[in-house]
Amino acid sequence: MKLLRLTVDGSAVPCILDGEGNAREVSSLVQDFTAETLPGVLAVLSGADFAALPVMPVVDADILPPVARPGTIWCVGLNYSDHAEEAGLPVPSEPILFNKAAGTYCGPNAPLLHSEKMSKLDWEVELGIVIGKRALNVSRAEAMDHVLGFTIVNDVSERAWQMERGGQWVKGKSFPNFCPTGPWLVTKDEVPDPQALSMWLDVNGERMQAGTTARMIFDVATIVSYMSEFCVLEPGDLICTGTPPGVGMGKKPPRYLGPGDVVELGIDGLGRQRQVVQSL
Repeated sequence: MKLLRLTVDGSAVPCILDGEGNAREVSSLVQDFTAETLPGVLAVLSGADFAALPVMPVVDADILPPVARPGTIWCVGLNYSDHAEEAGLPVPSEPILFNKAAGTYCGPNAPLLHSEKMSKLDWEVELGIVIGKRALNVSRAEAMDHVLGFTIVNDVSERAWQMERGGQWVKGKSFPNFCPTGPWLVTKDEVPDPQALSMWLDVNGERMQAGTTARMIFDVATIVSYMSEFCVLEPGDLICTGTPPGVGMGKKPPRYLGPGDVVELGIDGLGRQRQVVQSL
């Protein structure tokens, strides 16, 4: 099942993609895809006659993140062995965890905002995990029972703020629109193996990242179980699971984004995103 949200007359409209790729409005069945509705959303939608539901026109600019703003956006750093090598850093023995501010959350095609105070704006295609059921102290064997599905995230980063200004990484990760998410949430039943997904990212039509989730150091089930040891994962929470090599910081010489640059990215079966860098 592919869940998406569109903005119509300023309001969010929950939809599902049918087998022909049409967006069918499901607001008669569920008000929105939120922390409150996600635990039961599959039960509500599974018996629906989608052919009887209204078809909504899909315009890229109208696509919202597939779930209403999460309570927490979690991130895993250096979670690809080839990216750690690119960065010249040791492979972590445990997942490196940090957060992005909730205000970073935006649709998959929203502009990337460029401040005059930025100098090293970077890209990161990532697999996003969406939590569907509260998780605390769950085992690795139980972890997938708490996952609703998967989506695409661009974990946008301002490297100078992240690496050169002291403190923690959150500083370079939390500017508005630094977390484009979507276009869809693909439920886990349609992703038989989340550790076998190809992913890519282009800047101005040039391939920068080409990787696979098979190179993740800590897989999806491990991440969910590990995090639940330290915190409660709530329905709607988003976990960004790390990026493959090819980020701007790792180029020789480094390459960063500026106004007018176009970023396109995708993951097999999860759709694609497109953002244009825009001056504030």
